[in-house]
Amino acid sequence: MSIDAASLRASSATTRPRGRGRRSAWASIGLHGALIVASLIAVFPVFWVVVVSFKPDAKAIEATPSLLNDSSLDNYVDVLTGAKGSFLTWFGNSVLIAALTTVLGVLLAASTAYALSRFRFPGRHWMLLSFLVVQMFPFAVLIVPLYNILLALGLQGSSLGLVLVYCSTAIPFCTFMLKGYFDGIPADIDEAGRVDGLSPWGVFWRLVLPLARPGLAVTGFYSFIVAWSEVAFASAFLSAADESKTLAVGLQVFVQQNRAEWGHLAAASVLVAVPAVIVFYAVQRFLVSGLAAGSVKG
Repeated sequence: MSIDAASLRASSATTRPRGRGRRSAWASIGLHGALIVASLIAVFPVFWVVVVSFKPDAKAIEATPSLLNDSSLDNYVDVLTGAKGSFLTWFGNSVLIAALTTVLGVLLAASTAYALSRFRFPGRHWMLLSFLVVQMFPFAVLIVPLYNILLALGLQGSSLGLVLVYCSTAIPFCTFMLKGYFDGIPADIDEAGRVDGLSPWGVFWRLVLPLARPGLAVTGFYSFIVAWSEVAFASAFLSAADESKTLAVGLQVFVQQNRAEWGHLAAASVLVAVPAVIVFYAVQRFLVSGLAAGSVKG
């Protein structure tokens, strides 16, 4: 009887159905295979740009491309030394504009979002609606009115004017994100700070902002990317001189109507992507929590 009971338990264990949420072996293989294929499709263009960046312009586009064909660092040397364009000047302009846009945009968006989250005042809902409406307009529609505004202010062709334009496009999205995050921070913290003698600005600066670091990281990264990689506004609002161009606009000198320097363009593109990757890895641990918290409440 004991042998029969043991064999019965063993047979029942082997035929036990899979638990809820468990995948079969074939389903797991298919899922991982699909993920690998999707990853290769996403990574291949970036990989090929890196490969082309080491090739001479004449070998960059071939009928039968090869992985290693006359590869060298000449393209990077030409770009960094100024033999092909004024890359370092463009880089400095982009860093300045992106840094100012990030700091100014996040500061204004955070203060606006905090006011919309904590205070009730006439026109509050209309202000939120206006931020949403601004996001609906494509950049091409905004170029002419923004150009006229900058021209009236005497900021056309200046970096400061471009920073203000980028802030006007980044602040609405950042305000919505941060308002949702501030809504998730208990108002009791504000009251405790005021009881301890802090001013409203002290509560915001010393208590609320440190708790909102994930949201600030998301909005800061968004503001940086808007200013770092944007082309249309920079082409329209900056002068044509090399001294005032940003990286996104300066890359156009490598591909013109009568010539195309694909190797140098790829090398410059790789160099442009490096700061964005560094900023992404610096804030990546905050991105998921910040996006999730900002999308829960509005």
